[in-house]
Amino acid sequence: MLTVTVPDQELLDRLSDMSDRVELVLWDLLSPLPRDVAERVSVVQIGHYWAAPERWLRLYEVPNLAYVMLPSAGFEHAIPRVPPGVTLCNGRGVHSTGTSELALALILASQRGLPHAFVAQNERRWYNPELSSLADRRVLVVGAGSVAQAVVDRLLPFEVEITQVARTARDGVHGIDELIPLLRATDIVVLTVPGSESTYRLLDATTLAALPDGALVVNVARGSVVDTDALVAELQTGRLRAALDVTDPEPLPSDHPLWHTPNTIITAHQGGNTDATYPRVAALVRRQLEHLLAGEEPENVVARTIVPGPVTRR
Repeated sequence: MLTVTVPDQELLDRLSDMSDRVELVLWDLLSPLPRDVAERVSVVQIGHYWAAPERWLRLYEVPNLAYVMLPSAGFEHAIPRVPPGVTLCNGRGVHSTGTSELALALILASQRGLPHAFVAQNERRWYNPELSSLADRRVLVVGAGSVAQAVVDRLLPFEVEITQVARTARDGVHGIDELIPLLRATDIVVLTVPGSESTYRLLDATTLAALPDGALVVNVARGSVVDTDALVAELQTGRLRAALDVTDPEPLPSDHPLWHTPNTIITAHQGGNTDATYPRVAALVRRQLEHLLAGEEPENVVARTIVPGPVTRR
C-alpha cells in the first residue's frame, strides 16, 4: 500500500475514498511523524509553506521518501529544500484558470480606469472620460506555460493582437533574445514566467525603457521578474502603467513607494486564491496517486535531485 502524507483535513477528506489502496496520513510538517509511520511514507504532499524552512527540514526525517508534490506552479523555492534522491512535482495547471482570470481582470480594470471610477463613486462624482479599449491593443505574453496559454485563450475574444515570447523560440513563440524589439511594439505586456535565475529582473531599466509611452505592465508571475526600483521610477514619471499581483519584496511593506505610484493596481498574490483552486489541487493529487499505483510516471516532474553517494538523512 502507498503511504502518503497530506497537509490538511480537507484534502484528507477529498481523498478518503482511496483509503483501501492508499494510506493517508495527516501531516503539516510541524511535528515529527512517529518513526514507524515515517518509514512507510514515500509521498509527501506539501502545503503552502513558502516562508517556513523549518518545516521543509522534516522531509529529511522520512527515510524512504520518493516524491514531493507541490500545490503551486512555482517550484524554485522547493528545489534547494528537497532531500537528495527525491523527485519533485509541481502543481502545473492547478492555478492557470484563477491566475489568468485575474490577469484579464487587471488588464480590463487598468484599461477602463476602474480604480478612478471607484474613487469617483465614493465621492458621488460623475466620472466619464474617454479611455483605452482592450480591443486592438498589441499584447505581449511573456511565457509559454499553462498560465500563459490560459491568458492567451482568454484574451483572444477581445480582438487583440497577441505575441508570445519564451526562453526558446518555437512554432508561434518568439525567443527571449527578441524581447527588446518586441517590447517596442507592445501596448500591454503580461508576465507569466516562473521565478528563476534566467527570469530574474527580466524587466529592468533597459527593457522597461523599450516599452512605448503609456504601456501597461501586468505581472502575475513572480515579483523578482521585475526590477521594482526601475518600475517605480517609470511609474512615478507617469510614462508607464502597472497592474501587479506579485511584487518584490513580498509582502510589500506598508511604506514602500510602489503603493503610491500613479496608474498602478496592486493585488496581494491573489492569482490562485479562489474557491476553484482547492478542488483542482485535490484532483491533481488523485491523478498523481493513480499514476503511482499503476507504476506510471507522475505528472509535472520538475526536478530529480541527484544522490551524490550514500545519503544519511537527518
